[in-house]
Amino acid sequence: MRNHFQHQANAYLSVNEWRIRLAMWGGAILLGITATIFAVVSEKANDVFKMILGVSPYLALVVAPLGLMLALWMTQRFFPGAQGSGIPQAIAAFEEGTTTAMRDEILSLRIAIGKILVTVLSLCAGASIGREGPTVHIGTALMYNMGKLMRFPPHYMERALILAGGAAGISAAFNTPLAGVVFAIEEISQSFEEKTSGVVLTAVLFGGMTALVLVGNYTYFGTSHAAFNNIRDWVVVPICGIVGGLLGGLFSQLLIRSARHVAPLIKRYPMRVAAVCGLLLAGIGLLSGNTTYGTGYAEAKSIITMTGTLPPSYPALKILATLVSYLSGIPGGLFAPSLAAGAGFGASIAAWFPSVPAGAVIILGMAGYFTGVVQTPITAFIIIMEMTSNQGILLPLMAVAFIAHGASHLVCPEPVYRALAEEFLSKQKKPEGEAAIAAPEAEAKAES
Repeated sequence: MRNHFQHQANAYLSVNEWRIRLAMWGGAILLGITATIFAVVSEKANDVFKMILGVSPYLALVVAPLGLMLALWMTQRFFPGAQGSGIPQAIAAFEEGTTTAMRDEILSLRIAIGKILVTVLSLCAGASIGREGPTVHIGTALMYNMGKLMRFPPHYMERALILAGGAAGISAAFNTPLAGVVFAIEEISQSFEEKTSGVVLTAVLFGGMTALVLVGNYTYFGTSHAAFNNIRDWVVVPICGIVGGLLGGLFSQLLIRSARHVAPLIKRYPMRVAAVCGLLLAGIGLLSGNTTYGTGYAEAKSIITMTGTLPPSYPALKILATLVSYLSGIPGGLFAPSLAAGAGFGASIAAWFPSVPAGAVIILGMAGYFTGVVQTPITAFIIIMEMTSNQGILLPLMAVAFIAHGASHLVCPEPVYRALAEEFLSKQKKPEGEAAIAAPEAEAKAES
């Protein structure tokens, strides 16, 4: 026992261990600062596009195509690998089969910088994207490179720092620390590892505290007190779960399949694809009354707080706008647009059940669709509970999330982020495989 305490004391007082701790704390604080700046600048970018629409809604027909073309050109020319959500890249970097060279490329600071710049540019062009996926990618890149700089042990580099960066990224993006931890376990690692849990919790703690110091304590969608009045209100739970899960699963399946077909076209005709996507985005925006552009934060908040009305077609058009934006090949996340579309579906369901508190149905609809898209039920109900500061409907939220997960799996057996991560890894490994095949052929030609 005495030797055990002596060993613990030596470990605690070790200069090397304190070097690792300080570097980890510093990386988490830097991530909190970066995520906060990214959030503020992203909102400003949304405001810039709204100012353009204020001059004339039809300017979107010019700004959206040109903006997406410029964003795609920047991505391909200066920041290859920065396209898409960023969560698939974090998952790919975490996989055991990923080499150190591939991990260095996926989590390079160049890509992290590009993720911020091009996402902000895309929001200025009205793209229907979120910043949470990019923030996860940025978080993993910052923590990973901090580990390289300070020469962390390999077990930190390969798993712990990537998990910590992803968790802190979600936490700092939405002020949802618990959801950040659960997301890292449920989505990125798909397991709980005791040896990495301390690193994850430390990153979330310091990253979240930094964000709180900079912007204060806030709830993403404000505070909701919506709750069920009696047992009969539970009738909407299976409806929100099944409908939301099926719709979210269909969106994910459509995105996965469409991305596979559009990727070759982007490689051959990048500017044409971006221009077409931009025109479609503008057309959808005009049909929606200019409500489908950007992250969807303002629209979702107005639905949840019931301070504004949106057309019944809003959720469907928001889904289309998000799909078109993602297929253009630019960076951008799916979380925020999916939450907005889910809130819209919740409002539609609430209209069919006037006797059930509408605020509760809206939140449950949001949980159902969001779970259907991401297929991480625990993350879904926790993040929505934290975003609305509402524990009064926790049990219905849990029920909807797990029902939606099952319904989504029926139409989309493979989770969207996992499928996109596999696609990303296959593209990263393909050149090496092609080179290995080409070498014997070259030797044969030389001999002949």
